[in-house]
Amino acid sequence: MGRNKYRKELKSRIALDAIKSHKTIAELASEYEVKWTPSVV
Repeated sequence: MGRNKYRKELKSRIALDAIKSHKTIAELASEYEVKWTPSVV
């Protein structure tokens, strides 16, 4: 299964929304209908 590729415009819109708002990553992923899986470092 390959990774999804998102347009630069969508990525920047999500990043700006994340900076401006106090939403969690999960909330932003749900709002923009993108899959988010936490990475373990």
